[in-house]
Amino acid sequence: MAAIPPVCDFGWRAIAAVLPGVDGPSHSILSHAGPNGLVVAFICNHCPYVKAVISRMVRDANDLKAEGIGFVAINSNDAGAYPDDSFDNMKLFASTNGFTFPYLHDERQTVARAYGAVCTPDFFGLNSELTLQYRGRLDASRRDAESPGLRRDLFEAMKQVARTGDGPLDQIASIGCSIKWKGAA
Repeated sequence: MAAIPPVCDFGWRAIAAVLPGVDGPSHSILSHAGPNGLVVAFICNHCPYVKAVISRMVRDANDLKAEGIGFVAINSNDAGAYPDDSFDNMKLFASTNGFTFPYLHDERQTVARAYGAVCTPDFFGLNSELTLQYRGRLDASRRDAESPGLRRDLFEAMKQVARTGDGPLDQIASIGCSIKWKGAA
């Protein structure tokens, strides 16, 4: 079922947490911030919305490095109910898609709850002070193939954050599969 997150709560302060990464060690989420900010992306392996944008998400994460913006991705889905989202499958998904950023496992779902994550993908764009400045979509494609000239909403917003510390006032929410919460019916 598709879900849409709420609009950006400008100034909300990012919550620190340490989660295991598919590369072996655990990672402090906030330690991956660049000098100009950080994107925290809640994704998963099986969601058709994530699968449709994953190559562009990896591209944008790489391009944002040059803007001083770090990037981490977190999978909070219930892997017991959705085996495609298991930790072993996360490793495969990251490798197959050429992740150059940490892919973290939120098995207890505490980080997703603390952030108020709603769907996959759900992007939280933070400035250098680690306050929320962007909570919108990657681009307008949703589940469609990329079309020429498609505006890179997340990338452009985070470039603005890198330059000014503030996100754009007009943001279009992401849409995706709902987070698969443990114990949900």
